Amino acid sequence: MKKQIALLAVSMLSLSVSAQTASEIHRKAVMIDTHGDILYNQIQSGIDVGKLQSSGNFDLVRAKQGGLDVQVFSIWCDEKGGFDLANRQIDSLYSLIKRYPDKIALATNVLELENAVKQNKLAALIGVEGGHMIESDLVKLEALAKRGMIYLTLTWNNSTPWASSAAEESKGKMEKPGLNDFGKSVVKKLNDLGVLVDLSHVGEQTFYDAIRTSRKPILVSHSCVHAINPIPRNLKDDQIKAVGKNGGVISLNFYSGFLDSTYSKKQQGFLAKYKDELKALSDKYGRSKAIDTLISLHQVEADEIRPSIEKVVDHIDHIVKLIGVDHVGIGADFDGAESFPQGINSVADFPKVTAALLKRGYSAADIYKILGGNFVRLLKANKGK
Repeated sequence: MKKQIALLAVSMLSLSVSAQTASEIHRKAVMIDTHGDILYNQIQSGIDVGKLQSSGNFDLVRAKQGGLDVQVFSIWCDEKGGFDLANRQIDSLYSLIKRYPDKIALATNVLELENAVKQNKLAALIGVEGGHMIESDLVKLEALAKRGMIYLTLTWNNSTPWASSAAEESKGKMEKPGLNDFGKSVVKKLNDLGVLVDLSHVGEQTFYDAIRTSRKPILVSHSCVHAINPIPRNLKDDQIKAVGKNGGVISLNFYSGFLDSTYSKKQQGFLAKYKDELKALSDKYGRSKAIDTLISLHQVEADEIRPSIEKVVDHIDHIVKLIGVDHVGIGADFDGAESFPQGINSVADFPKVTAALLKRGYSAADIYKILGGNFVRLLKANKGK
């Protein structure tokens, strides 16, 4: 009995040391999320994400709790929106910074990022998710860059006149998939401006055209691995290898539907079970909010179909085995999806990712790279400072 008690004590001590180690690693890391859909929700609902929110995945309070040092705020709208709506979202970020200057600061390069982190503020960067927002106008592209855009995602789900998206290219909708001459001029202009070329959402032909055209390493801001979950939004192994050869970074998306190949079928079953309730909610709120509301009303059941956090590490492992640890980051897509891994509900839960990486055998040095170091290197390679 004494021996069993002693062994139990050693085991508990080991777990405690491990937890402290994960906590310490996370505290020392520069934690960077390269994609969060916060601003569109903010201007639609009028919420103040400077204060603790009871819904959504981000606010400045939970960001501090999760040790988040840098957030790339995604500027997003569907194909009906454009340049003006992009600027409204940037205005909303500027307003947030003005209201909370002691908590958040705009950063457009590595030096400003590092200064914000040293001052214990959240460094706020701007990424524009969808080339349709430049409205096929390089002058508007330059205007967004002047306002702080550090990356442009060449397409969202909709194609532009100059680039095909994964959603449409994979369905054979494009007569001439890929980048046309204007699309290549967009990539070259982004290189000239020091703005990262982001290849999440783009079609496979666009991906290869862009990576061949770019003189600088590219970003994939929020995607996962096709070999684990074969959907058009995820990268095939040859694409992953091309990113490695280019010197770029792939930031892992936390959306359950991208991580887990079984999630979509499980979700369909969940929604079918409550189809009458979903219809009533959709009539009242619209489908997207209706799904979120339905999940909140049946939270326990909805949680059961979410993948484990180990799925995130599975995707990271796959990329690391193909091209090395220098090419992986985190792009959670919080506030841009309805489901994330079990236990990952907001930016406050980022320390759990560090613990999962440590458990899988990643060293502190590797974890520092994954959580933020790789993105800092990439930003410096594009900005030059």
